[in-house]
Amino acid sequence: MSDTETTTTHAPGPPHPLRWPALGLLGLAQLMLILDITVVAIALPHMGAELDLSRAALTWVVSGYALAFGSLMLLGGRAADLFGAKRVVLTGLAVFTAASLAAGLATGAPLLLAARIAQGVGAAMLSPAALSVVVRLFDGDERNRALGIWAALGGGGAALGVLLGGLITAGPGWAWVFFVNVPVGLVVLVSLARMLPRLPRAATGSLDGPGAALVAAATGALIYALIRAGDHGWLDAVTVVLVAASAAAYAAFAAWQRRATAPLMDLRLLGRRPVVAGTFVIATTTALMVGVFFLGSFYFQNHQGHGALMTGVLFLPVALVTMAAATAAGRVIGLLGARVLAAVALAVAAAGFLTPVLWSGTAAMVTGVSIASAGLGALFVVASATALSNVAHHEAGVASGIVSTFHEFGASVGAAAVSSAAATSITAHAGAQAASGFDDAFLVATGVAALSAVIALWLIPSKNE
Repeated sequence: MSDTETTTTHAPGPPHPLRWPALGLLGLAQLMLILDITVVAIALPHMGAELDLSRAALTWVVSGYALAFGSLMLLGGRAADLFGAKRVVLTGLAVFTAASLAAGLATGAPLLLAARIAQGVGAAMLSPAALSVVVRLFDGDERNRALGIWAALGGGGAALGVLLGGLITAGPGWAWVFFVNVPVGLVVLVSLARMLPRLPRAATGSLDGPGAALVAAATGALIYALIRAGDHGWLDAVTVVLVAASAAAYAAFAAWQRRATAPLMDLRLLGRRPVVAGTFVIATTTALMVGVFFLGSFYFQNHQGHGALMTGVLFLPVALVTMAAATAAGRVIGLLGARVLAAVALAVAAAGFLTPVLWSGTAAMVTGVSIASAGLGALFVVASATALSNVAHHEAGVASGIVSTFHEFGASVGAAAVSSAAATSITAHAGAQAASGFDDAFLVATGVAALSAVIALWLIPSKNE
């Protein structure tokens, strides 16, 4: 079968014999992208001290990666459909690995920030293309199991990043949070080049340049507005202008897609109930999980006096529970259905968020966050399985890009929301004022999870629909 042929909804012929080892390697590559967010966050104080970085520069070490990652994923997904998912996976992984080496070698802000943006570009190519490969290599119950493993790596990776960030920063130094990607990236790159089948191109035509520019600008402006809201408030003039500019750019993108000869995406995808439901779940889940890590990190370090390494150790149960719950969800979602599993998982998450409000202390926080993470780990599977359940192979790349984009939206919203809700806790190091701020933030998370459970019951199609 040639690279230029298109596919139907299900790949013809027997399953690829190396699909499970390929999933492991693709999952490891995705794990690097997720780890790179929380690993770097723990290393920021040491990075700033050694390179003499300003507070603004430190913010952009995180935000630059998130902006490039989030704003270009739809383009990465479409590129996978047009040029071949395998080719885009390998290219994205090569760019990410090379940028990681450059970041580790940085001696000042210019090279470090440029490398972080380049990492985001590579990640935006790799993530949706890799998910597209998973969707095309697996079918039926095997696909649910594969998505469970994928979600386990993504959900648990963020918590593992906190632990690894503490270990690496306290050990060989901050540069190794980037250097560690290089040997891993090279091994995965060579292995995937040999192992992945030559998947046919899922679509024909050319890349929609104007559409790509419009959606990247719109998504970038919105993510930057969400990041900025955490520091300057939701009603800050620049934040409001950025949101308005983002809305205008999205409207222009929609208008262009209706007249373009080779549109970046079929807008009817966004009208499908499973896609809408899946994107709602992934955005909500990511917002809650990022909020948990943000709040937990400040609570353990500022309020309880634990160091970075101990904070990472305290997050280890969270990572293990998240990964176990996601793996289990991948096995039972076919039996229970996405709607029921989502409602149960969100109820569990709400109970977990309420625990640190009712009881204080390190043990209560670890217990509550671990319970919440059990629900959130299952929700990652629900989101992917729902959004991609009825997607044809020629739409897999763009659909994966949509899911991945809303993942970044959720991350930005979660960080901005909890930094506002817990502002007093973040600036105060002890006392009733600090505890009150954490209680407020966790009560907000409890309410969001409970309300989302009701919405999920209404929005997610039943097994018979």
